[in-house]
Amino acid sequence: MKISIARPRDLADSERARWRELQKADRALDNPFLSVEFAVAMDRLRDYVRVAVVEDAGKIVGFFPYERHGFGVGKPLGGFLTTCHGLIAEQGVQLDAKALLRACKLNVYDFDHMVAGQPTFAPYESDVRPAPVMDFTAGFEAWLEQVKANSPKNLKTVRYKERKLGREQGELRLEWASADPEVLRTLLAWKSDQYRRTGRVDRFAQPWIVELTEQMHAERSTDFAGVLTMLYSGDVPVAGHFGLRTATTLVGWFPAYDTEFARYSPGIVHHLQMAEAAAAAGLLMVDMGKGGKEYKDWLKSGTLHVSEGRISRPSPAAAVHWMGRVPLNKVRTIVLDRPSLYKAADRVLKGYGRMRSALQHEPAVKETTGAR
Repeated sequence: MKISIARPRDLADSERARWRELQKADRALDNPFLSVEFAVAMDRLRDYVRVAVVEDAGKIVGFFPYERHGFGVGKPLGGFLTTCHGLIAEQGVQLDAKALLRACKLNVYDFDHMVAGQPTFAPYESDVRPAPVMDFTAGFEAWLEQVKANSPKNLKTVRYKERKLGREQGELRLEWASADPEVLRTLLAWKSDQYRRTGRVDRFAQPWIVELTEQMHAERSTDFAGVLTMLYSGDVPVAGHFGLRTATTLVGWFPAYDTEFARYSPGIVHHLQMAEAAAAAGLLMVDMGKGGKEYKDWLKSGTLHVSEGRISRPSPAAAVHWMGRVPLNKVRTIVLDRPSLYKAADRVLKGYGRMRSALQHEPAVKETTGAR
């Protein structure tokens, strides 16, 4: 097989069409983070984005998008921002993974949301994790029945809060696929506040991530689009979500809500209404991503699987990278896999977030003459 390296932006129309064809031919690749549109958008914003084009007997059989960082360190496209990566290829295609790295000029490649079981990467998988999904293949009502079976108490509580929110704050209305950039800015402001409040790094403090989100919001084609949903109580926005979709799958990305309405659990109320709107729009699945929140367990009606692993070629850079990354990855996996540890870590981060917020709002001490 022949492997050539290009920038996604430089792919010809015929190559982009082939990428879409390969993606649609394999249900396991039905994820917008694997779409050529996402790769091209990332390439506009990041100089280190590349794609390996794989040919066999003159025919393109695969695409491998990646990021090439210093010292030949390879990362999945979008890194920590994305929840799915892999080789977009004909089913059954298997490459020599180390030969692929050599062609990409990579010494090491870490992955943690790889489409599980891909022949090229399966030998290097160190762990496989479930990613819960809302599956509407049998219809919205069938999904809702599964949610009820998962936890009738949770569903009853959320429906009660939903009615209470509408009664006390104004009739509820969900806007699906809002094109209003001001609505997006409102959502991102909530999300930034959530990151800071819970002790996380504010992703939207990085201008390129804001620009990427805005570009994705402007994408509106049959095969790929940004989807912004917002739940209103009366005329007031209370909770929303921004994600990406293919023709049939929406991927969860940035959910957030106005904390003024926290007593009504507006985030979960929004998710229930978003699920109904997604099914009505013809989508077959909402991928909620692996790990994290308990609400995913009772909203799910199926699972996908993603894998973690590492490929390296013998080199000093790969050895240094292993010493710095592997222990951290193992700790993170252990924490995410154990609800009690996850809750404890979450409490620590939230405490840090409250302390950081308090310090940021504390009046500055005035300097006196001779003060240092």
